Amino acid sequence: MVFSIAVFGPIVNEGYVNSESGPELRCVFNGNAGACRFGVTLGLGAFLACAAFLFLDLRFQQISSVRDRRRAVLLDLGFSALWSFLWFVGFCFLTNQWQRTAPGPGTKQAGDAARAAIAFSFFSILSWVALTVKALQRFRLGTDMSLFATEQLGTGAGQAYPGYPVGSGVEDTETYQSPPFTETLDTSTKGYQVPAY
Repeated sequence: MVFSIAVFGPIVNEGYVNSESGPELRCVFNGNAGACRFGVTLGLGAFLACAAFLFLDLRFQQISSVRDRRRAVLLDLGFSALWSFLWFVGFCFLTNQWQRTAPGPGTKQAGDAARAAIAFSFFSILSWVALTVKALQRFRLGTDMSLFATEQLGTGAGQAYPGYPVGSGVEDTETYQSPPFTETLDTSTKGYQVPAY
């Protein structure tokens, strides 16, 4: 989320400069408005997607269906892979347009913002590739009970159930209790007569 803000924030804030011929604004990336729009769209889309996937991760344990959990993991995997590719394209596109930009007063003014957007586009590639690898690992867990059924287990998913206690194999008689109801009963009725049928 931070990298996406660091990409679209500088472009929105300082990515458009006044042209030398008039008061209209032009994109600092070689005057190509498509480069500025692509950077803003990519950064804003990544920010919204990060917020959505963060919410999905928080609610993942409440998803009861294994099929729905699998779909959520596949959605995360596919989106992360797609966005990794788009960040790579965005980095190459912004870098290419910045190299072609002619020096001038507008480029000096917005140069730091353009370089920041390019740098954080590169960092975004690395972070989205890491998210893709993490989603792939999560997908490969597949039927692991820790991923799909942690609510049903009373103990932690990696903990073993306690076994039968191991003894010496020889039982002594002191460990047994006396059987119940062995006391002698008082046979006197004390005013109570047993009914005869």
